Amino acid sequence: MEFRTIVNVPKPSFEIMPCERVLFVGSCFASNIGEKFIDWKFRTLVNPFGVMYNPASILHTVERRTEVFDTVFITLGTNHVYIERATGEIVDNCNKRPQRLFDEQELGIAACKDYLRRAIEVLRARNHDVKIIFTVSPIRYAKYGYHESQLSKAVLLLAVREVMAGHADGNVAYFPAYEIVNDELRDYRFYKADMLHPNEQAVEYIWERLVDVYFSAAAKDFLREWKPVKEALAHRPFNPESSEYKEFMAQTMERAKLLSQKYNGLTI
Repeated sequence: MEFRTIVNVPKPSFEIMPCERVLFVGSCFASNIGEKFIDWKFRTLVNPFGVMYNPASILHTVERRTEVFDTVFITLGTNHVYIERATGEIVDNCNKRPQRLFDEQELGIAACKDYLRRAIEVLRARNHDVKIIFTVSPIRYAKYGYHESQLSKAVLLLAVREVMAGHADGNVAYFPAYEIVNDELRDYRFYKADMLHPNEQAVEYIWERLVDVYFSAAAKDFLREWKPVKEALAHRPFNPESSEYKEFMAQTMERAKLLSQKYNGLTI
């Protein structure tokens, strides 16, 4: 008997290669998965201007960064935006200024689609072959009310679907993190104490599903080869001045050096 539903993760037409240049921009869920990429030695930039929840603010981050990336993860949190009354502009961060200075609005499907389409155009102007992966954050926004939070997620999901329909070239994909958390992991043991944010176990499971479907054979080989070196570098010895530990570290660094020669972009 099966006691849970397994979310199908469609295999994209592209693959993530070892040590790629990766940008994560979006909600705090993007930060969680982005840290995994950093930990596994991908050249990764995560939310350089802070956490961004809505499509407009995500576009602002993409426009402000001029680096070339191989893969970009865009994690959408909400369709709610804050507009500064004095300028009429959407702000990315209210910087703890009084609420009376801002108007809160909800972006419709068409507006969300337009911001995401523009983000793709900016990224492709820098690298035509960039791989773009959309996700929707599974984190519920209690301050809106749970029903309203679900409506917000629905707008984002529909906007992503429309964006992808207009990019049938194969380099745009949707990874179902939202569905995995809400369908596969629908138990509070997979949440932090606030009962809203996925815990480390949930993040680890999503990482494993991502690696399984999206990573190339070469990237999976790299993870296997780097794992013992990573664990050795994280080891905290009882006596760091002992000859045994110094020899152990010398061997570890030699293994790391060999891997850096094998995998372009790996820095120790």
